[in-house]
Amino acid sequence: MPKLTFLELAEKILREENKPLSPGEIWKTAVAKEYEKNLGGSGKTPWATLYAAIFNDTRDRPDTIFVKIGERPARYFLKELYHGKETEIEKFSVSDDTAPIIFEYKEADLHQFVAYYSRTYFKAYTKTIRHAAGPKKEFGEWVHPDMIGVYYAVEDWKTEVLDLSAAIGTPAIKLYSFEIKKSLSFANLREAFFQAVSNSSWAQEGYLAAAEISSDEDFRAELRRLSAAFGIGILSISLDDPDATEILAPARENAIDWDTLNKLTMNKDVAELLKRIKNDLQTKEVIREKYDTVPASASELVESIKRAKKP
Repeated sequence: MPKLTFLELAEKILREENKPLSPGEIWKTAVAKEYEKNLGGSGKTPWATLYAAIFNDTRDRPDTIFVKIGERPARYFLKELYHGKETEIEKFSVSDDTAPIIFEYKEADLHQFVAYYSRTYFKAYTKTIRHAAGPKKEFGEWVHPDMIGVYYAVEDWKTEVLDLSAAIGTPAIKLYSFEIKKSLSFANLREAFFQAVSNSSWAQEGYLAAAEISSDEDFRAELRRLSAAFGIGILSISLDDPDATEILAPARENAIDWDTLNKLTMNKDVAELLKRIKNDLQTKEVIREKYDTVPASASELVESIKRAKKP
């Protein structure tokens, strides 16, 4: 198969599936069919690139081959396949009730969204770190991240490669760290961002994640500047379509800061997680039940915290 662009990949999937799909659904189907291997270039977050490619194409090109259907979540189809089938695929469109959806949730409710995104797109298992399990307050309020993610190469690498990795001391894991906020704006940017710098820079990739991120252009520019300067990635959590969660700014990949990780073991949850990682590496088998539960589907995840209100 010849190399594909992201838009060509989307077209191929939509033509074969012959139904509207969200960008997240398109990417999952592409991975299931192993079409993503034929992308000319994928980068670190190909799912986010796919989403951006389709969104920008339908927004900016009058002659786009795609048509947007519905809003929550937004799905896309091919114009040539859509025309004449409008009634048939009405079920994919948003309902006549256009009252905005209001989400009533706590910051802790966002953990399951991060767990879902991490498992689906980073192939990483996550563990919530309870601050109550940490040291006394005088050690600092910004010591521990909200969640730690672990990608295990044992699920992808051959035994021979894993054995060689262990022999030469190369970790067959990748560690992620997440600081999670309900919202980000100029009102809390400095505090939230440098809290993430303090408690997540030790990981190979550290992220500041939030569900409500100001769209102000000056704010977004400052957010990108801080991300580039300190290497902390920005994860925008989509509450109405978890598969549309996107990385606004990628994290800089670093070596693990072992000294800081050692400090984090003051928290019992972190210490227990490190023991779990060691056991899973030694047995070459990940015990999923020891990590955060991941919702079975995006729709299940949304329904767990969503409540629509009429004005």
